[in-house]
Amino acid sequence: MRSPASNYVTTSLASIQWLGFMFANTVVIPLSVGAAFHLTHGAISGMLARSFMFTGLACLLQAWIGHKLPIMEGQSGLWWGIVLNLANLGAASGLSLAEIGGSLEVGMILGGLLIILLGVLGAYRYLNQLFRPIVMAVLLILLSAQLIDVFFRGMLGLDSGPVIQPDILLFSMILMFFVAGMSLFARGFVANISILFGLVVGWLAYVILFGENKESIAPSFGHIGQWFALGNPHFQISLVIAGVVTALLNTTNTIATLRASEGLFRQEATKQQMRRSFILTGLYTMLSGPLALIPYAPYTSAIGFLRATRVLDRKPFIIAALLFMIIGVFPALAGFLSTLPIAVGDAVLFVAYLQIFGAALINVQGFTFNAMNTFRLAFPTLLGLAIMTLPNHSFSSLPMMLQVLLSNGMLLGILIAVVTENCIPWKTEKQG
Repeated sequence: MRSPASNYVTTSLASIQWLGFMFANTVVIPLSVGAAFHLTHGAISGMLARSFMFTGLACLLQAWIGHKLPIMEGQSGLWWGIVLNLANLGAASGLSLAEIGGSLEVGMILGGLLIILLGVLGAYRYLNQLFRPIVMAVLLILLSAQLIDVFFRGMLGLDSGPVIQPDILLFSMILMFFVAGMSLFARGFVANISILFGLVVGWLAYVILFGENKESIAPSFGHIGQWFALGNPHFQISLVIAGVVTALLNTTNTIATLRASEGLFRQEATKQQMRRSFILTGLYTMLSGPLALIPYAPYTSAIGFLRATRVLDRKPFIIAALLFMIIGVFPALAGFLSTLPIAVGDAVLFVAYLQIFGAALINVQGFTFNAMNTFRLAFPTLLGLAIMTLPNHSFSSLPMMLQVLLSNGMLLGILIAVVTENCIPWKTEKQG
């Protein structure tokens, strides 16, 4: 039996580790969105601090009155990809970046209201029924592929230039195998803090080997409190509709994450958990518009983090959420943490997110993979992966709504899986 002092140390380190996970998953999003919309240095730093404060608050409320699980509520990868795609296509569409940003902010507000309504009415029950095991497997495989692609680019050094940086690649691979070794082969306490240890050791080693890689971004309070930073509210109908549709499709994150958590926590997600989580995520999405943030969703990737660290207690998560809010309040502290080398964060998260693939395989465990079952899984998965490899400008000849739908391989793959699994009367064969 552990002593109180031992429990205190474990909780403290687990909280710091959760804080590192929240930070590494958050910091790159406002930086990339700000750059895509050509915002000023001050506006980007303000967006960064708002992201810290709001993400901490979102996690705290979900753990307290939402689904009540230690699962990070963060800025959605689906929304992130679509916002960046539309910003990159801005010139081709003939709209200014301010008009694109303003229309998306209106779409976030309306989309958030729709999600809240779905939660209040209990419509999540019908969406939940659509997510059969094959759909869950496709979603998790495509999610892991999309995230691993982002992290691997950082490990290659492509965040700082168009070509691979051999020294950064070698450093990242060594750090990745170091963290993987701790996570897979260490036992007990050491395995539980593998992510935290990798971030700290990796950051120190990077500074020693390469020096500081970027300046601290310390925002002013005026920039932190800036509203509609992406552009004043605008009503470009196709972009507003695209925002509402994206908000609706983003609810798949809530369903997928709570469903994926069932095996980990060994308890079925209840109707009350789904309802409360939907309402809170809708509220966060609605507020993301005026705050000029990427809308929120429960992170399915947190399941991989929990599998890697084996720390399922809710207390460290709540402490980390409070600390993350505090970081956003102090500009100098937020500015310092923004100097975390991208290669370090990406190499460490690469290990944690590999576990999502295992969660995908659990959904198809027991299936006999004959020709029929192989097609059901392979068609939406491989089509989604193929679309992910296409450059964004490939879709610029299509109407805006079709660009949003067809240019996102993860989104299209999930939709195809939902349609094929629920409209075709497959004969499921299972082993034994």
